[in-house]
Amino acid sequence: MKDGPDIARIAALIGDPARANMLTALMSGKALTATELSQEAGITLQTASSHLAKLDEGGLLMPRKQGRHKYFSLANDEVAHVLEALMGLAAGSGHLRTRTGPRDEELRKARVCYNHLAGHMGIQMYDSFLRQGFLDMSADGLTLTKTGASFVRDFGIDLNALTAKKSPLCRECLDWSERRSHLAGSLGRALLTQMENLSWAKRIPENRIVRFTKAGQTEFDATFQL
Repeated sequence: MKDGPDIARIAALIGDPARANMLTALMSGKALTATELSQEAGITLQTASSHLAKLDEGGLLMPRKQGRHKYFSLANDEVAHVLEALMGLAAGSGHLRTRTGPRDEELRKARVCYNHLAGHMGIQMYDSFLRQGFLDMSADGLTLTKTGASFVRDFGIDLNALTAKKSPLCRECLDWSERRSHLAGSLGRALLTQMENLSWAKRIPENRIVRFTKAGQTEFDATFQL
């Protein structure tokens, strides 16, 4: 096809093993330096800088300077959705790089997908929203119902501030480990942040795991019943 989006270019950018490792590291939602990303990819800093320049030129990264340091993060939610979908495709096709272990079980249970909750608990929350009528799925996409809006406000989230933003409020995101949808968008991000504010859970800095306290797990299950 001569016209239309050039998916080959994007696929080639993501397809390089070193670049794929760096992009995956940024799925935690945390901005990282070139040095940190070179360590994630197992390559030299010079090689990493070359890869990062290509990813930036391709529109997959958002670089920013703070003082003497330059940090990199994923360009937007769209990039994160593509990466999560590719992880699901790879996992479903049996293309796994390592054997599973305790850490993998924690990742499957609850993890950060760029800026929202994923894994088994992310799916539980999404399914609970649908069952309780908080979300409506139509041809126009996923929308928050009036009942859902009341719940969100009662949960301590400033819904007016969220709706004022340009980013979508509610989005589906295909979970790579469960191959089912979890909630993304600005609402998904706000819900995870509020759970952290309530001390239900915390993100583990060195990986994507979201670890719930015993009390937080109890509150989560009571709030997002299936």
